[in-house]
Amino acid sequence: MDLKSGVPFWQIKNGLLHAFPRLVEPVRCDVLVVGAGITGALIGDHLARAGMTVCVIDQREAGWGSTSASTALLQYEIDTEMQALAKRYGEADAVLAYKACEQAIGSLRKIAKSLRGVDFQSMQSLYYASRWFHKTRVEREGALRLANGFRLEVLDRAAMTARFGIDAPSALLTPVAAETDPYQLAHRLLGRIETHGGHVHARTALKTFTTARAEVRAETEDGITIRCKQLILAAGYESQTWLRQRVAANRSSYAFVSEPMPGQLGMLKNTLVWESARPYLYLRRTADERLLVGGEDDHYDIPLRRDARVAAKADTLRTRVSRLFPQLPLRIAFAWAGTFAETEDGLPCFGPHEQHGPRVHFAMAYGGNGITYSLIGAELLRDALLGKTHPCAELFSFARLTRR
Repeated sequence: MDLKSGVPFWQIKNGLLHAFPRLVEPVRCDVLVVGAGITGALIGDHLARAGMTVCVIDQREAGWGSTSASTALLQYEIDTEMQALAKRYGEADAVLAYKACEQAIGSLRKIAKSLRGVDFQSMQSLYYASRWFHKTRVEREGALRLANGFRLEVLDRAAMTARFGIDAPSALLTPVAAETDPYQLAHRLLGRIETHGGHVHARTALKTFTTARAEVRAETEDGITIRCKQLILAAGYESQTWLRQRVAANRSSYAFVSEPMPGQLGMLKNTLVWESARPYLYLRRTADERLLVGGEDDHYDIPLRRDARVAAKADTLRTRVSRLFPQLPLRIAFAWAGTFAETEDGLPCFGPHEQHGPRVHFAMAYGGNGITYSLIGAELLRDALLGKTHPCAELFSFARLTRR
């Protein structure tokens, strides 16, 4: 798949951090992870640290797919509000999903601190009502979260204007959020997998696999065989090609990063901002004091059409942010777009699918919480392979898709 357009910032900022070798000889391992983006890197790291022998392969350079186009806002807040999830699955499951994401932020922070050279910054998250008729909905969302033990402030119009300079009727301010450089983080994790005796191979595409009672036999496009006890497909939006069932719909999302604005970001230095409209505008800072802005999602999954829209979409995003923060000297430095996928309920899918049996697992961290979901998926799959049951195993399984 052609997953991105334009010039993703992380590729420019980091360059090619490390060129992992192509696989040229047969391998035996406990677990084969297909996909060396942030999802595969987190999963492989969790499994390697649990004592399993791991092999990670990717058809591109490591982290060069959707990870390099990610805007990497780390939030416990799911694109689908808690009240909507509660209506669909019951309040207990809605709270379970949100709590798991909240805990994942802390886990990601610990992982980043355990690695060298990873940009990771704790933040707060501001979710504001961008339409006057969203006021009650946002306040109701805040009340539900407060009733279930989440820390947050419900802000009225006066507080929003005084504290953030945004004219919005209501907002939720939460202290649990973060931001990171996803490409950098993925590479550091892949390096740690190698220190635990694992193998990481770029430019190595999976062609086919067959399952047997005791193992999975995979073959690359170069004809190299990998024999493993368990196979995990963590190839992002391309994992869908291994399933007959349609799990999610592909979309295109657009982003730009500004020129540096040292000393001018104000409250944006420690606050992620996103709105209640769907699709939503969102923004965060970078370590070198740029502003990273995303949104303007559309339903097109046609690379040429996405390519042609990057400049216009970036300019629209710049105009919208300039209305919110007219004091910022906002100039676009790099703009890009990327494919992303959405499930109907905004939740991910992890674990085996009946089409392939118990030795083949999927890691579909789809939606706006991709990296947060990836961390949960890494813990969930590690627990499953160790014979344990993760609290989110059922809710984040494929079986959920048949529930009504």
